[in-house]
Amino acid sequence: MIISFISKKTIIRESNMKVIGISGSPRKGGNTEILVRHTLEPFREAGWEVSEFFLSEKSIKPCVGCDSCRKTGSCKIKDDDMGHVYDEFSSCDAIVIGSPVYYRNVTAQLKALFDRCYAFFGDKNLLEGKPGGAIAVGRGEGAGQSIVLNIIYNFYLSCGAICVPGILNGLSARADKCGDILDQEKRLQQARFLGENILKYATLIKGYHG
Repeated sequence: MIISFISKKTIIRESNMKVIGISGSPRKGGNTEILVRHTLEPFREAGWEVSEFFLSEKSIKPCVGCDSCRKTGSCKIKDDDMGHVYDEFSSCDAIVIGSPVYYRNVTAQLKALFDRCYAFFGDKNLLEGKPGGAIAVGRGEGAGQSIVLNIIYNFYLSCGAICVPGILNGLSARADKCGDILDQEKRLQQARFLGENILKYATLIKGYHG
């Protein structure tokens, strides 16, 4: 489900809620990580628990297509960091995912994470009803950012999550070198706006469910 904007008057301060921010970049400290961190700032200010899961520091093995998860209810690959992702998805109330554009796609690291979520596809979707935002960073305008945003949002839809927009769709940015995004105040503000929008929806959802 894709939803639109809501009023800034929404009360957003919560101390017992959690958001996870995922950067799919294999480059530590890169532009995607920077934008994910800026998107998470409104949650920190609202007193949320903030969990950062950056794939530059993690090991996620690819799905091997064995289908054992359909029989046992869990993935048979245990010697990587994917178990932590399952735990984070289960306990979070909102999510932010960002990826640089690699050959007009998400990174191999993030695609592996998406594929491994097949283990909870169907009747035990860990992201069901949770709002999520998307970030894409490319080296030029029209360098595949819209494709990457759609891939991330399609992942959300497959998991039953709620797709939250930023100014338009998700956050699309251009950055040529590591750290360039820090000189783009407009993009940093847009990252914050995306975070505020996700935060508002998560607060409304919590209020609806009591």
